[in-house]
Amino acid sequence: MRGIHIANAKKRDAQVGFTTQPRQRQVTLVLPSGERPASVKFVKTTADEAKLAAEYGDGLPQALVAGDPEIDMELVGRPVRATHKLYLTPDGQPAYRVTLTQIVYNPDGTERERRDLSKAEANVDAEAPITWSGRTFPKAEAVRKFVFTRSYQLRHTSGLSYDFLYEMAKTLADADALMFIGSGPRGTGPIVLTTGGEPYRGFLEGRVDGDRYALIMHLTNYELKALPKEAGE
Repeated sequence: MRGIHIANAKKRDAQVGFTTQPRQRQVTLVLPSGERPASVKFVKTTADEAKLAAEYGDGLPQALVAGDPEIDMELVGRPVRATHKLYLTPDGQPAYRVTLTQIVYNPDGTERERRDLSKAEANVDAEAPITWSGRTFPKAEAVRKFVFTRSYQLRHTSGLSYDFLYEMAKTLADADALMFIGSGPRGTGPIVLTTGGEPYRGFLEGRVDGDRYALIMHLTNYELKALPKEAGE
């Protein structure tokens, strides 16, 4: 279980855990024999369209009909176990220096800007805690304004942290609202789960049932905005 350093509305902080909540499958798939199926990865193809086009030119369609130049008989069909991501150059060679670029789009789908992908340090378990901003959103408004791409459940690691998280969950449950949380002293900075990872905006949701509670951290990097109205509309 991963750790997170978080502070409440009173600026009291604690180290607690957070984890995903796996969903239980409602249906179990089995083979005709009654055995459960196993997923298997294998090499489907090693073909590179640009490389084939450069090698065969205008004769590529005829070469595909006459034979199978896109199939490597030594590799295609082999089972795949451990894998690693590898970036390639346009000529199919390994790329050793890669610069990742983030493309930002306008609400109408046009490109607004390009910038280097964030290489910020992870800050969920840093010395400075993730804290409440004091800004709340009614649940009905939040689900129409943001696209939540990740959700994690905060978990206590001791009796003291149980009281700490339960109070937070009850406060939010009574308000029926989500609390905007983040890094920095005002709680408005981005949340970065892993070094070099995507920066997110965070929201806390609280649910209480007797002595039981659920404190859920929702993360988003998408905000829903209305398209600009055209002339005459």
